Amino acid sequence: MNRWTRIKETLKIRIFGFAKIPLIWFVAPSVLEVGIERTEIVIPLTRRTRNHLKSMYFGTLAIGADLAGGVLFMNLMAEAGLKASFVFKDMSAQFLKRADGDVHFISLSGKDVQALIERVKTSPDRQEATVVINATVPKKYGDDPVAIFKLTLSVKRLK
Repeated sequence: MNRWTRIKETLKIRIFGFAKIPLIWFVAPSVLEVGIERTEIVIPLTRRTRNHLKSMYFGTLAIGADLAGGVLFMNLMAEAGLKASFVFKDMSAQFLKRADGDVHFISLSGKDVQALIERVKTSPDRQEATVVINATVPKKYGDDPVAIFKLTLSVKRLK
């Protein structure tokens, strides 16, 4: 993903956040990559995003997982010309280490999301898929996850 595409994608989610979900705008996420194979969002550890233990606040981690799962879906939905309502129905999280640096939220579930969109196109019923998001702090722990999120994406095609 080239620099200008990253900037454009980052502006899209920040403007969306400012207009619709101010907490997204507040945590200042950046898009590093959006694609079928990998989607990566980073949220910096700042005074706004950290807790009293100087690690990333639980709510900020949830926002990052939501974005990593939702950005790819929204892009694929637009590409397919699909109008749908979607929500994350549930979430489970495993916290493995302190998120005490800038956190990268990585989804490798693009093919599952693509399959979900195909099901939504052909069915009037609500469809679901699980999206897995790994949260890492590369500067401190490399590729080892600090948290693993599993979110159920629930989608219904609009008429």
